Amino acid sequence: MYEYKTEILTVGTKFWSDKADAKDAAELDDLLNERAAEGWELATYDYMATSTQIKGAFIVTFRRQI
Repeated sequence: MYEYKTEILTVGTKFWSDKADAKDAAELDDLLNERAAEGWELATYDYMATSTQIKGAFIVTFRRQI
């Protein structure tokens, strides 16, 4: 059996594009490594752009055995 934890990682402000960039990817790597050190593993993730194309976010779900 697993327990799950979902987090939202907001990315930097975008003015011309809603795409994630290298800085956003580095922040995601940091989050993944922090949670892995706590015993969590990545279950799913998605990048969510906003309709205004100014700020998006990663929604990241982790799991670990109970």
